[in-house]
Amino acid sequence: MGNKKIKYLTCTDHTVSNEKFDLLMNKDLDMLITSPQPKAKDMGRYYESEDYISHTDSKSSVFDKVYQLVKSYTIKQKLQLINSFLSKEKTILDIGCGTGDFVSFCKHNGWNLTGVEPNKQARNLASVKINSEANKTVIFESIESLIKNNSEKYDVITMWHVLEHVPNLEEYISYLKQLLKPNGTLVIAVPNYKSYDANHYGKFWAAFDVPRHLWHFSKSSIQKIFLKFDLELIRTVPMKFDSYYVSLLSEKYKSGSSNPFKAFYIGFVSNLKAKSSKEYSSLIYILKNAK
Repeated sequence: MGNKKIKYLTCTDHTVSNEKFDLLMNKDLDMLITSPQPKAKDMGRYYESEDYISHTDSKSSVFDKVYQLVKSYTIKQKLQLINSFLSKEKTILDIGCGTGDFVSFCKHNGWNLTGVEPNKQARNLASVKINSEANKTVIFESIESLIKNNSEKYDVITMWHVLEHVPNLEEYISYLKQLLKPNGTLVIAVPNYKSYDANHYGKFWAAFDVPRHLWHFSKSSIQKIFLKFDLELIRTVPMKFDSYYVSLLSEKYKSGSSNPFKAFYIGFVSNLKAKSSKEYSSLIYILKNAK
């Protein structure tokens, strides 16, 4: 992953441990790396929190309700995006499928789905949700298990806020390459540390989410990393809701209160500035398998 690394920020794990982690800048790739990175056997404990909302369907708090409402809307947008550049292909692999809402929605709209979800609780919720129908959708525990037990290649692979979590980044991308059909499409959504809200909140920016987020990408880093695997970036799409939700959490981390009006203002300004800079809080990258 390159050798030139300098300290960029020190952040706190606000969700589980209150431990501090450094963000190191890799200038060659224009990306940040969390340091130290927990060992694989220890990583699970950093996800053991009721506040880690992508592994639950909870609607108990204001944050939960906002998250679930926005999730329902964006799921429809995600499928519309995929349908806009694919008309006949019908196989999707969704990696990090969480509690299965996106997979379930795609399945109801004619797509053949396979999922990967490491978290047992989320995987069980997804299986119940998806497999209430006659035809079964398999959700694997890991991408390695999928490759070992399934020889299928996919027209589309989606990773919605997942790539920043995976260890051994380049090895993982090689698996994605292996699973894509020739001319297949990879759709990746990740936070953008160069956005206005990231710069505004600094070490309190919720999308740094150390140590669960191991990598922190920019547009140029995505392009450089994936080009090494003959995966060509053909389009970027903003995720405009992310600036509001991330700002809500960031305000809570910074001041102890969600400050919804201030958070909404910062989210609005972030999107406004991104109209010209194109540096939105989160971006969707659409990449084509060139070989």
